[in-house]
Amino acid sequence: MVTNTIEVYDIVVVGAGPVGLLLATCLARFGFRTKVVDKRHTPTLTGRADGIQPRSLDILRNLGLKRAIMAHEPAKVYEVAFWDPMREGEGIHRTSISRACPPFVEARYPFATCLHQGLIEGVFIADLRKNGVEVERPLAIVNFSNDRNDEPHPVEVILEHTESGEQQTVKTKYLFSGEGAKSFIRERLGIQIHHKDRVMNVWGVMDGVVETDFPDIKMKCTIHSQQGSIMIIPRENNLVRLYIQLATSSDEDFDPHRQATVVEVQNAAKQILKPYHIEWERIEWYSTYPIDQGIAERYTLDNRVFMGGDCCHTHSPKAGQGMNTAFHDALNLAWKLHLVESGFANESVLDTYESERKMIAEELLDFDARYAALFSRRLPPISKRASEKADIADGHETNASEEFLNAFKESQEFTSGYGIAYHGNVFNWSLLHPAQSLVFDPSGHKLTAGRVMPHTDVTRVADANVVKLEHEIPLNGSFRLFVFAGKPDYSKQALTDFASNLQKQQSFLAVYPHQDARSVSYHERHNPHSPFFSICIIFTAPRSQIVIESLPPLLSRYREHVYTDDVMCPAMQDTGPRAHFKMGFSEDRGGVIVVRPDGHVSCVVGLVEGSGTVDALNQYFNAFSTKRLGGVQSRL
Repeated sequence: MVTNTIEVYDIVVVGAGPVGLLLATCLARFGFRTKVVDKRHTPTLTGRADGIQPRSLDILRNLGLKRAIMAHEPAKVYEVAFWDPMREGEGIHRTSISRACPPFVEARYPFATCLHQGLIEGVFIADLRKNGVEVERPLAIVNFSNDRNDEPHPVEVILEHTESGEQQTVKTKYLFSGEGAKSFIRERLGIQIHHKDRVMNVWGVMDGVVETDFPDIKMKCTIHSQQGSIMIIPRENNLVRLYIQLATSSDEDFDPHRQATVVEVQNAAKQILKPYHIEWERIEWYSTYPIDQGIAERYTLDNRVFMGGDCCHTHSPKAGQGMNTAFHDALNLAWKLHLVESGFANESVLDTYESERKMIAEELLDFDARYAALFSRRLPPISKRASEKADIADGHETNASEEFLNAFKESQEFTSGYGIAYHGNVFNWSLLHPAQSLVFDPSGHKLTAGRVMPHTDVTRVADANVVKLEHEIPLNGSFRLFVFAGKPDYSKQALTDFASNLQKQQSFLAVYPHQDARSVSYHERHNPHSPFFSICIIFTAPRSQIVIESLPPLLSRYREHVYTDDVMCPAMQDTGPRAHFKMGFSEDRGGVIVVRPDGHVSCVVGLVEGSGTVDALNQYFNAFSTKRLGGVQSRL
């Protein structure tokens, strides 16, 4: 039976896993008419992903969802223990402990969070419900087509109920595949997966509650023994996840498609953990899988049908990157779709979704291939390791254990999520950007376009609250302008000129106002003038000397986004105001940081007297805006 009514949507999301749910959550908040379907009867009940990296937790905080995640009391991983074979005799011993997120990473939350994927999905599903979106189950996609001549909803999607067989046809502006590695949409588009490394190891994974005398069972551990390797991941409610090496290509009877029973996986774990003992009170889930690194050759063919998450990249779960990379995919696409559909940005900016995210996936797979190979390597016999020690003493290469530890430490910024660095493009200013002015890239600043803005604490002038500056503006689709104004006496004229030029008819702020300015609430904190821009002003003067009412009227409207840079750090006592120092601004020469809606730096310009600051920003936004800014035609 085929229904006759054809519903229309802004986006249809196929797959209610992490990537699809985060994308849908953002777009539903942005006002998209959103349809989410999943062929499973229920959300994830057991297994799958469980690790939220520090930068991902940062994103969830900016979405206002961190508290709901932490309400489930997930395990927090602050340190990682490394275990290796005894130098003499049999068994294993701890050889090192390392910070999971060392200080140089500059993480707001310096720990990984371990929680069952189903609980994470539940947080997104609850937020979607608040915005009138329900995940529709069990619905599978059976066909789709893109009629480019049928605007504004060119994509036709046919869905089928997996039990009744009833079909429905919907029309949509965009279609997104969050289906996972076995994607119908990807196959239908004919997009190939290129494999970076063929299967060389088979692993088992088991979630359960255990009884053990192993001392680090509550920590993340990587364990190498002569019998194989294990990774231990602590979880919520006394659960523990174990990744257990079952076979390697060096085995005489190696089979990349090998399956194993629960008992076989448990016995393998017991052998690797000797002399410690382990027994299972209960098993929640287990599976076996081969390690395989692969990446899709494209993420979209037409900027109408997109893919993300495991649909585009597959790799080992050892570094905890699958769900986190999916989060970044979803967020990257969400704000760009929002800018296009809101009429702010040209459609061609959607090209940057694939170029930015595929580049990061390539880096991830290169790292993962090396990391997984090192982790899966079986250590040689004691006598062989002794000769390796001698080689090291002679200045030769490190042994397997030290090589693995070094790889772990070298990758910590990248795996935390804070190492993501997008290359120069229309959003990330560089010397090749269409916007060029001497005001760009002021001397002394420490920021890199395409990387996340460093976190810092400041005091809000309006109420004396110490706040996290990077979280003061929620993830609402706006560009954030952080105006570091130093000493008010030094920056008074520059701020006056900045506000005056923002009020000009062709400024980026004036060209994209609210459609009905009279409807904007007096209590609107973030976007009093435009839905696309928020402004924060940070001074270095004592709070008692900052009078919000003395600011130009346009800037004083952001009264709850005026701050003083007076939160000192014991390790930075001799550097002056902390936030200004971290960004590379002096007290008498400020600057403006433009931050993308996803928290990555767009560009940095000097705060100067005259029209130079706003002129430069008009040029920057003019490179991708749909309207002329500053009297210059859009150049994209």
